[in-house]
Parts: sequence; C-alpha cells; structure tokens
Amino acid sequence: MAVLQRINNSNSQKLALKKYGLFAAYFAAGFALSFGKAVGDVTPFGISITAAAPKRYFSYAAAGALIGTITGGINPRSARYLAGISLALIGSLAAAAFELYHRPAFVMTVAFLADFASGFILCLNLEGTASDYVTVASEALLCCGGTYFFYRTINASYKRLRFRALPISDVGCVVISAGIVMMNLSSVCIGRVCPARIAAMLLILCAVRYSGDKRALILALSLGFSLSISSSGALFIVGALAFSALVALLFRGISAFSSGFAFLCAGSFFAAAADSELSLAFFIETLIATAVFVLIPQGVSDRLEQVFAFGENEAPDGSLRQNLVLKLRFASSAMAAISESVDAVRERINELARKKNDYDRQALTEEEYIRREIVLEKTNQIRMVASDQFFSISDMLEDLAFEFDEAEIFDTASAAKIRRLLGDYNIFPSNVSVIEDKFSRIRVEVLTDGDADSANSEKLTNEIGKILGRYFDMPRTANFKNETMIAYTERPNYRLTVGFAQHSAEGNLCGDTVKVLQDGRGHSILIISDGMGKGSRAALDGAMGAGLISKLISAGFGFDIALKVVNCALLVKSNDESLATLDIISIDLYTGKCEIFKAGAPASYIIKNNSITKCELTSMPAGILRGIEFAKRTAVIGCDDSVVLMSDGISDLGKDWVEGTLNSLRGLGVQETADAVLTRALGEYEGKKHDDMSIIFAKLERN
Repeated sequence: MAVLQRINNSNSQKLALKKYGLFAAYFAAGFALSFGKAVGDVTPFGISITAAAPKRYFSYAAAGALIGTITGGINPRSARYLAGISLALIGSLAAAAFELYHRPAFVMTVAFLADFASGFILCLNLEGTASDYVTVASEALLCCGGTYFFYRTINASYKRLRFRALPISDVGCVVISAGIVMMNLSSVCIGRVCPARIAAMLLILCAVRYSGDKRALILALSLGFSLSISSSGALFIVGALAFSALVALLFRGISAFSSGFAFLCAGSFFAAAADSELSLAFFIETLIATAVFVLIPQGVSDRLEQVFAFGENEAPDGSLRQNLVLKLRFASSAMAAISESVDAVRERINELARKKNDYDRQALTEEEYIRREIVLEKTNQIRMVASDQFFSISDMLEDLAFEFDEAEIFDTASAAKIRRLLGDYNIFPSNVSVIEDKFSRIRVEVLTDGDADSANSEKLTNEIGKILGRYFDMPRTANFKNETMIAYTERPNYRLTVGFAQHSAEGNLCGDTVKVLQDGRGHSILIISDGMGKGSRAALDGAMGAGLISKLISAGFGFDIALKVVNCALLVKSNDESLATLDIISIDLYTGKCEIFKAGAPASYIIKNNSITKCELTSMPAGILRGIEFAKRTAVIGCDDSVVLMSDGISDLGKDWVEGTLNSLRGLGVQETADAVLTRALGEYEGKKHDDMSIIFAKLERN
C-alpha cells in the first residue's frame, strides 16, 4: 500500500506540474503577443490567442495579453486593444458555455468581431478617415487569420504523433504561429541586438542539423518573413536566413561546426551587403546564434535529436504501412476466392467431359476411349495445378502482409543518412529501408539497379553500424532481373560453419542439389533436394526443387508457401513422373532455434552436448500429389552443437552406421567431417550399386 501511495503521489505531482506549466505557457503567450508591435502599430494577436485558447486556459491567455498591452503604456490605441481582449474573453466564455469551441469558425468570428468593434469605436471617437476604417477592417482580418493558425496549432495531435509526424497542414500552422510570436518579440532589443532574432536563427540551425531539408528551409523562410516585416530596413533578413539555411544544409553531413560556420559566413555576407542600420546588429546576432549552436553539449544534442525526430517512426492510423497491409490481405482474399471459383468450374467441366466420353463410348474403339480418358485426366490435373497456383499466390500475399505488419518501426531518418552514405560509395539506391522488428533486431534493405560491388566493403558496413548504433554482418546480395537487393543484418550471437560433400553415382551430374543461404533476417538455411533416380533427369528435378525454394525464401516468402509453388512446378514440368525430396533446416543465429522441414527426405541428426539425436519425419516428396505439406519439428542448439543433413544414399546405411561414424570423427573440422563421412559411405558401397550421396555438416559457434 505504501508503494502504491508513493506512485499515486508521484503521478499527482506530475499532473500538477503539467497543469501549472500550461497555465504559465498561455499567460506567457498572451503577454508575448501583446507586448511590442507586430507590423507598424498593429498588435492584434493578443486578441487572437485569447479567442483561440481552450476553455481551461483562455483566462490565463487573456490575463497575459492585458498585462502585455498595459506594459506598452496607456493611450487610445492600447485602450482599444484592452477592449478587444475583453470582448474576446466574453466570446470565449460564450464558446465554453454553449460548447462552441470545437467550431473554429465561431472562434475566428469572435476574434474578428472583437478586433473590428474596438477599432471601429476608436475611429468614431477620433473622427477617422475612410482609410482608417479600411485599416481597421484589414487588421480584423489579420486577427481572424492569426486565430485560425493558433487554433490549429493548439489542437494538433501532439500526444499521438509528435511534431515530425504531424500532417503538413498542421506543421505549417505551427511554423506560422511561431513566426507570429517572433514577429511580436522582435521589437524587444538589448541595445541593437534582438533576442528574438537570435532565437530564430538558433531554431533554424537546429532544424538544419536534426530535421529534414524541407522543414529547415520552410522554417527559415517563415521566420525570415515574420522578422523582415516587423521593422523598417529589415527586408534583407528573409533572404539572409533562407540562403544561410541552404548553405548550412550543404555542410550538414560533415559536422555541426562546419554547418554553423557556413551559416555564419552566409549571414555575414548579407549583413555586409545590406544597406541597413540593422546590418551590424544582424551580424552580431548571427555570431551569437552560431556560437551557441556549435557549443551545444552532447547530452543536450542527443535530446534535441529525439525532440525533432520523435514520432517520425510511429505509424498513425491509416498510414501507408497499414494501408499496404490492408490491401495485401484484401488481394490475398480475392485470390483465394478466385481459386475456389476455378476449382468449382474445373470440377464441373471435368464432370461434363467424362459424361460426354461415356456417352460416346459406343462409337469409339477401346484404344480411342482410353486415349480420351488419359487426355481428360491430364487436362484435369493441369486445371487443378492452376487452381493451386491461385491459392499459392493468395498465401504469398498473406505472408507479405504479415511481414509488413510484424515490422515495428521503419526508421526513415536513419534510412536518409544511409542513402547519403551510400552515395559516397557510388551506390545510388532506388529505395532504402531500415526496419526494426518486434524483437528489436534491425535490418537494412537497399534496392539498387546499378553496380553494387562496393557494398561488400567492410568500412561501409561499419559506418552503417555507427549510424544505427549496432554491429552488422557483411551484406547479402540477391539479384532480381535488373535490380539488386543488398541486405545488412544485425550481427547475431552465433555463426554457422558449414562443410558439405557430394558424390555422383552416374556420370558427372549429381541428382542431389545442396544449397546454403542466409535469409537476411538472421537465419542460416541448409537445403538438400534429391531428384528421383540418378543422372541428368534426377539432377534437373533436384536443382529445380532446391533452386525454386531457395529463391522464394530469399525473397522473403515462408517455407510452406514456397513448397506449394515447387510442388505445382514439378507437377506440370513434364508428362513423365517428376519428383524431388526437400530436406531443410533453418537456424536462428540469435537464439539457436532450429526449424526442420521435410518433404519425403530421410532422417537428419542433431549433435548436442556430444549426444546424437536422430530426427525422422514421415512426409511426401514434391511433385507427386496436390496439397502436400512439410513435416516439421523444432529444436534448440547451442554453442559447438552441430546438425547433419544427408541424402538417402548415405542415410540408407542405417542409424547405427551413421551414429558410429559421427562419433568416431569427433574433433575434426566441419569440412573434414563431411569429407570423411562421404569417403566411408563410398567404402561401404564398394562393388555395389548405390545412389547419389550428399551430406551437409554444420556447427554453431559463438560469433
């Protein structure tokens, strides 16, 4: 109970601090927007913030605006603004009483009428000219516009999205609101030096360093415009800030000092070129802002980077990722429905064709009848395979949807840094993705249509690791037509040392195909595919099975879906019977978890803690029947444990022979062990007929 009480007290203190902090913020905003002059003698924005503030805070905004107006002295013009703020306060009370605050049109109307009414009465008392009345109307419209921007800024979804993930319209409103505040504060000077201009330059420099190019330039233009119209002779400021930000962006990739120095040089040029009494002050302000920026401590710098980048990786509702997942799943459902329709049509066509053949049997010879039956059966099989292909496509789309949905974070900021880094190595990618999964593992995927030889640079791999704060393995590349996918995977806890050996029983072509690959997600995958029979025919089936499944797995598809595609391909490959066994082990190099998949394959062996375990699963090879599935098993191995895959040419010698041979070869390296097992198997078959032989011996070691 005491612990719960302390937690409740702590939470209450945080809520109280937040509440009083907001009270102070609205008071300060009202004061800043009423103290000083915006454009000439026009200062309508105290009225704007009073009208735009929410129900709990408008009284504090009004109090700050009233005190800020009084600070400038009491005269007819300040009395006019005091009246306008009071009218806006009454309008805010009405909005709260009748729950109209959620309607921005009402809030804007309150601000317009408050400013216009107070200005109109002042013009009547002072017997103003027509020009004065036009000025009053224009100022009221300016007040109305300011209210809109303040309202949008206050009601943006900061809690859910943060600044970097805000819609561009909300970002624009935030920037314009900040510009209005700077414009009001620019009349406050210490000597000739304006703290507001220093703050604006520092903010622009931070945006250059920590935010995107577009945001920095938009901020520079907006703040530059606001500061340039606040006093006479200041129009050069808008060009100075925009150009200085552009030059600083060009040097951003080198260091904070180089970026700040470039900003100072560009600003100094404008200060020297401008024929204005503000030139010297502008140079001093630029020098101060640059010095503060360069001297920002590392801890503060890290915090600022989080503030500017916070939320950019959080996918809001309706984001591109969620939209893509939804569309992929919809397409998957559509393909499944098409497959069911094709299957139903196939069955109906087959039924009608068989009935017609039976009806015509009296007019046919026995040979013609059998020939028709064979053709109908083969045609029906092809239609069945077509239906299965639609189901396979449906499963592939569902797999892709699952993969996108599982990705927790798409780090776009780091992706942009890596894109710039790759340019230094003459790699110009069409797409760069930095993906962090639910296990906090990071992978980098780079798609390029150019030369990717320099991607294998160890220096490049280390620099990518520095950007992401992780260690990465050397990249894996996969070629797809004219494009190349380069995948950098976070360095796992283990590495797999692999040795393999093969022997062809007939000619130079072995009916077994061996594949060892990395999937780009921290898994090592071992594959043996054994085609039916021996020689070239078996080699073709084995190569087709292993080749197809390895390409599909490399492309990111699951094992079950890949097997369906391989099975369909073998079913339609030729009129003759065509089949291949598939023996696969996938090892997670982060955890040591092994997933074993078998389609008609012989037993595998796991050597764990010097104990040998046989893994035998009953299953059908690919290419015989529709709808075959992998037989599966999982196991966990640790450091110095091994796995052994072999084709039936070796496994047919029996469990006792295999285990005895493996036990006698302990202490040898992985390649030596594979070679020795094959040599001893050949010795056992000397003078006898035997099948093709293949063995993979893999050992898990600490990375």
